[in-house]
Amino acid sequence: MQVFEFHFNPKAKTDVIFESFCYEPENVYEKRMGSLYMLGFLKNTLPQNARFLDGLARAIKEKYYKSVSATPEKSLKESLRIANDYLEKIAKGGDVSWLGNLSFAVVSFKNSELNFTKIGDIKIFLLRQGQIIDIDNKLKFDEIEPYPLKIFGNIVSGKLAAEDTVVIATKDPASIFLSEGILARIANILPFEQKKLKDILNTKKDQLLKISGSCLIINLSQESLSKEKETISQPKRIFQFPKIKLPTLKFPSFKPPQIKVRIPKPKIFTPQFKFPLPKISLKIPKPQLPEIKIKSFCVGKNTILLLVLVFFLLVGYFIFEKSEEKQLENYQDQLNQIQEKVNQAESYLILSGENSQAEETANTMLKESWQEIDFLFGIASSFPLDLSGQVLELRETIAESLYQLNNFVEIPGPELVFEFDIKGFIPHRMVAGDGNLYFYSPYVENIFNLAGNNENEIIQTSRAIDLAILSDDSIWFFSKPGTLLNFEDNQIKESFELEEPSSEFSFSSLATYRSSLYFLDTKNDRIVKYPYQRDFEWRDPELWLSSANRKAIDGRSMAVDGSIWILSKNNAIKEYYAGALQETLDTAIFPEPESLSKIFTSPQLSYLYLLEPIQNRIIILNKSSQVVKQFYSEKFDNLLDFAVSKDGKTIWLLNGLKVYKILL
Repeated sequence: MQVFEFHFNPKAKTDVIFESFCYEPENVYEKRMGSLYMLGFLKNTLPQNARFLDGLARAIKEKYYKSVSATPEKSLKESLRIANDYLEKIAKGGDVSWLGNLSFAVVSFKNSELNFTKIGDIKIFLLRQGQIIDIDNKLKFDEIEPYPLKIFGNIVSGKLAAEDTVVIATKDPASIFLSEGILARIANILPFEQKKLKDILNTKKDQLLKISGSCLIINLSQESLSKEKETISQPKRIFQFPKIKLPTLKFPSFKPPQIKVRIPKPKIFTPQFKFPLPKISLKIPKPQLPEIKIKSFCVGKNTILLLVLVFFLLVGYFIFEKSEEKQLENYQDQLNQIQEKVNQAESYLILSGENSQAEETANTMLKESWQEIDFLFGIASSFPLDLSGQVLELRETIAESLYQLNNFVEIPGPELVFEFDIKGFIPHRMVAGDGNLYFYSPYVENIFNLAGNNENEIIQTSRAIDLAILSDDSIWFFSKPGTLLNFEDNQIKESFELEEPSSEFSFSSLATYRSSLYFLDTKNDRIVKYPYQRDFEWRDPELWLSSANRKAIDGRSMAVDGSIWILSKNNAIKEYYAGALQETLDTAIFPEPESLSKIFTSPQLSYLYLLEPIQNRIIILNKSSQVVKQFYSEKFDNLLDFAVSKDGKTIWLLNGLKVYKILL
């Protein structure tokens, strides 16, 4: 990391003070918190305000590094609480001259993690690959409460990528950096070099000498340099003392004489004593050793082959070990690359909210990272413990971000509306209308009415019901092969026999638009339309798709809102209009759908609703394919069907014998 401090004409205005503060960790405990940078600006100052910025910075710094057991984000929040207490104490002491005149920014860096907050006119920019991003727009400011005083509020957190540059500047430098194109030129420095930065500023020195303020430029390069501080002011005449060269004095070398002392070696006399010893004669018989015959050993061909085999096995083992070690290094490199991509994606999330393109970019990068980490996760069981742990941790981090970006909502205890008795009516499908829910089955007769007034009843029918659709204020039930039943006031009003298509067919989905009927024929991969004529009469069926688009839909479910939306068997969503394919939506949903079973919308609704029983969820998209909400619950373990209220704010889910309700 490279850090540069620039102060522009600090003495140009007598009623303004500004200062920058750069703190690096001083011990192993403080390293957990990373680096801390602050920039302060106070206008309309009084004499007692001379040390105001220093005192505020010191209070924040001491608390930040004191909370070494917390994360940098939590520690910064706690430091800001102390800063608010510090300012409140000053205000209660009678000095409120700084209110409305103070601008202050606090930024912490730990590895690539960024946390910051600010008040006042200070600007914070992120420079990346030629882009200039005003990241402090993420902060939302409330009105200052007088007592208890609360100046510092929200914190923005995110991750930066290598070679990102963060510029923190007071009002005047920020303004001229933008208007004179200085920021744009700094954003294009790659690789970042101190000389190039100073050259850029020198080209605008005349303009910079007219302003007053300060800035910090922090570059996240791999190169680690000491902090550079520079003050840019109007030149002053400075008297310099002449240099005086002192003579060099040389002393002759002195070599002490060598003195040798010889110490005589003392002689030690040992007395000798002689004793006469008797002569002893011993006869030891000579032992007879047994005769040992050793047969000659001859190395055969089998032994040689065995030794050669052992040799090659050992060589193969070492080659395998080396190859496995190299492979693990490759996996570690892949993991590092994924981590770098995740860091870049999370840095884009700083912009999410006002910049939808940045959020889409982050979402795309995280999905790519998920696919890459998923491969490593599949083979992580063969990794060393530390590497497999890194894979698991990074995978969880990516998943958490993707769940949040894709509006994934887990419902531990969804609201239970009703539960069927297994000995009674067994539902398979449902439709909503007139404040009631109606359940039916293609396998048994009758319709179950779950009334809003709790007066539930079974409505007798002479046939099983296969499909249903709400049209205006009535419900149409369809019974195969071609009977249409008009249902009003909780009873079957009329029945109509529809003309069957010319060939064999299998209607699996029904929709209506302007009273015309649309059937999805999955057997022949086509859409059959019955144009409405008058007084519950429909003309003969016709193929709705143009000849160029026939037998290309591969449909599983259908919905109509003026366009016809086809949910394909491969989970693609295709929009057709006037008989022709308009587009196939890019449904980049996370988690990736395995098997979507139903799609629903209507002319009154702004969203597409998708059911996925396998992953226990219902997905809501806008009609540009962006995820609005995903509702998941472990209790959604047998999803059969769903219905949506006319205003789209209520969803009912048929899960086995249970009916759940979700409110948007």
